[in-house]
Amino acid sequence: MHTLYAAQRAGSFVVEALLHHTGEPYRVAEAPPWEAGPHRDELARVNPLMQVPTLVLPDGTVMTESAAIVLHLADCHPQAGIVPPADAPERAVFLRWLLYLVGSVYPTFTVADDPTRWVSGTDAQEELVRRTSAYRCGLWRQVEEAAKATPWFLGERFSAIDLYLAVMVTWQPRRPWFAEHAPKLTAIADRCTADPRFAPVVARNGMA
Repeated sequence: MHTLYAAQRAGSFVVEALLHHTGEPYRVAEAPPWEAGPHRDELARVNPLMQVPTLVLPDGTVMTESAAIVLHLADCHPQAGIVPPADAPERAVFLRWLLYLVGSVYPTFTVADDPTRWVSGTDAQEELVRRTSAYRCGLWRQVEEAAKATPWFLGERFSAIDLYLAVMVTWQPRRPWFAEHAPKLTAIADRCTADPRFAPVVARNGMA
C-alpha cells in the first residue's frame, strides 16, 4: 500500500486523485506542515523538507515533487491516460505546462507565503508580496491563453494538468479572480471537481 502525506486543497490533491483513479491501494496521512497533528512528525521523518505531497511507495521508496509522482504513476498505469504517451501529439504541450505549473507558478508561493524568509522590514515584505502576486497573475494569464478547454486543457484528452488546475484555482489569487480573468481555467477546474471519477477525493479535500 502507498502512503500519501497530504493536506486538504494542497498539491497532494493531484496525487490523491491519481491514486484513486488508477486503483492503487493507498492510505492518506493528513499532515499539513503548517499545523500540529498526528502525522506531522511522521512526515518530518520521511521528508525533512516537510512537503506535501510526499508519497511512500509499497517498497518503502520515498517520492517527493508532485510532477515526478505524476510521471511515475503514469508509467505504472499507461492505460489510465493521465499523461499523453510519447508518440501523442499532445505530449510536448503536456510536459511544457506541467513543468510550468510546478517550476514557475509554484515558486511564487514559496516567496509570497512567507516574505520574512527573504527580506526584512514590513514595507519591503509587503512590496515583495505585491510584486510576486502580480507576477503570478501574469503567469496565469499565459496558462489561460494556452488552454483549449474543449473540454480539457489539452482539448479532448484529459490529463493530470486538469487536476492541477482544479486545486490551484482555489489558491491565491482565488476563484473570483480566475472567474473574471481566466474563464477557461475556471471551466476546466469546475469540470474536474464535478467529474464522478474523482468525487470521493474532491469531497475529502472539501472541494465539492
